[in-house]
Order: sequence, then structure tokens, then C-alpha cells
Amino acid sequence: MDFNKVQAQVQNAFSTIDSLPRSYIVLGGVGFYLLLVFLNFGGIGQLLSNFAGFAYPGYLSLKALKTSSSKDDTRLLTYWVVFAALNVVEFWSKAILYWVPSYFLIKTFFLLYLSLPQYNGAEVIYHRVIAPLTDRYVDAGAPANDLLNKVQEKTQ
Repeated sequence: MDFNKVQAQVQNAFSTIDSLPRSYIVLGGVGFYLLLVFLNFGGIGQLLSNFAGFAYPGYLSLKALKTSSSKDDTRLLTYWVVFAALNVVEFWSKAILYWVPSYFLIKTFFLLYLSLPQYNGAEVIYHRVIAPLTDRYVDAGAPANDLLNKVQEKTQ
């Protein structure tokens, strides 16, 4: 195969992309991304799924560090708590979850539901699942090292 011929074909393909609306290009990229997650070639579904759950919230977290408002901080902290809990559950149930068809595609959509502000999914999951499980262990008025002190007292 002639390299120059292939290069010319690639350049022609990209020159036609310029004439397309940007929304088509973005939708095509998202579709291709989700297809890769669905097909999970060589385990790439796990990487792409975690990237979808990390990239946008990570970017928003970096922006939130530069603002004085605490509203976005609370929303993002809630997301990271739910994200961490999901990763712990996934770690311990990995052997079962990998038998679920299209697991990483489902996980990707769930992470998008959690992270996108218009759905507020992280707050829903936090208030319905995580808060009821952790409220008896975490006292908001107590110092952060109070739990550590309790554990040290019990072990002595």
C-alpha cells in the first residue's frame, strides 16, 4: 500500500469534516466513544468508563477550587463520595459484574447521570443510599479526627 495514497485519502476525509456542522462531529465522536466502551476491546471499556466518570467532574472540581462559592464544592464533594462508593462496590463485586452484558456501557451512562448537573444524580444516590448508611457513624459537628480517637480508645 502506498503511503502517499493513504495520506491523501486521510486528508480528503478531514477536508470534508470541515464542512460538517460541529454538532455532527461531536455526536460522531461521542458515538464512537460509546461504541468502544460497548465493544470493550482488550478491556478498554473499563478505562473509558472510568475516564467518563473522572474527566468532566475533575475539570469542574479544578474550576470550583478557584471560586469562592461553596455550593459547587458541596455538589462536587457529593459526587466524589458517590464515585468512591461505587468504585468500592465495583471492586468487591467485580467477578459478578463482569458477567453482565454491556456492563461498562451501563456504568458509563450511570456515571454521566451522577456527574451531569442537570440530573443531579449524585445527590439523589447520596441522600437515598449513602447518607442513611453512614449517618450513624459520621457526626457533622464532631472534629474530623473524632472517629480515629474512638477507634484508638477501643483498641487500647
